[in-house]
Amino acid sequence: MTRVRIGIVFGGTSEEHPISVKSAQQVAASLDPETYEPFWIGITREGAWQLCDGPEPGWENGCVRTAMLSPDRSARGLLVLDRGRYERVGLDLVFPVLHGKHGEDGAIQGLLELSGLPYVGCDVASSALCIDKSLTYLVARAVGIATPDFWPVEAHEKVDPGRYTYPVFVKPARSGSSFGVSSVTRAEDLLSAVEAARRYDAKVLVEAAVVGSEVGCAILGERFGLVAGEVDRIALSHGFFQIHQERDPEHGSENSAFIVPADISAEARSLVQQTAKTLYRALGCKGLARVDLFLTDDGTVVLNEVNTLPGLTSYSRYPRMMAAAGVPLPDLVDRLVAHTLHGKKR
Repeated sequence: MTRVRIGIVFGGTSEEHPISVKSAQQVAASLDPETYEPFWIGITREGAWQLCDGPEPGWENGCVRTAMLSPDRSARGLLVLDRGRYERVGLDLVFPVLHGKHGEDGAIQGLLELSGLPYVGCDVASSALCIDKSLTYLVARAVGIATPDFWPVEAHEKVDPGRYTYPVFVKPARSGSSFGVSSVTRAEDLLSAVEAARRYDAKVLVEAAVVGSEVGCAILGERFGLVAGEVDRIALSHGFFQIHQERDPEHGSENSAFIVPADISAEARSLVQQTAKTLYRALGCKGLARVDLFLTDDGTVVLNEVNTLPGLTSYSRYPRMMAAAGVPLPDLVDRLVAHTLHGKKR
């Protein structure tokens, strides 16, 4: 049987580099060697592209060949530098296991569109739309889904702490995980929070705090419709949820735990799943996405954010929610690949 030649891009230059590597390790463990022939394309923190044996710890030291995706459709595939010459390696599809900047913002997707290679996940437009939380909120409001009150702060724009009612959250507008996010309860702390967020993005959001439970829903797009994973709920002991900020995330968080399935009513569960599907469609998502929401005491669902390449690590929410719905990671990868290749034939 001919194996599927799959290029898996991981690492990257964003602050989420180590998370991407961990996600790729889980994908590696989930690939059936009789079905797939993987080509591991590791991007170092400095932005160098290399063909590797896999994403295991210390992978950078085992990568001896420079490799990159060709944007030239007449030489479609992977270009590998070998003895001073580039050789082309044909690929059936690409799975970008990248998070954050250059991974979820449409950058890698743009290169893949130029290359003509089919790829797993959202396209350029939906990736760019979802990475910018202020734009995501505008689309959500247009389809009748509640969002926090928010105020974009552009680069070099002066901020008046007196215009807001506290508490608020300050966050980079176009960044992943919880890097640069602050909870601000006093006006005198706002400016330092804005500067902390600007370390990750020039555009910053100030958001009104939402009182409610944090819940999420994994969505898988397939040929015959959308599959919703089990809803999860984040149980907090103190503070606010800061994903991928833990000292030892494989062994749990200092202030949070995930409850899957969420301990909410059947009506709330259905509302969360339907809201997630509505957002997925409105934002033009494809393949996989995780929709993070708030569920208030009166039963209202409020959007938090949409992740177009959610973490696939051993402790990540997306694979946990899909597994609880009967789709373990090996099946999830198979279904994402099948959906991508089906789209190629259309």
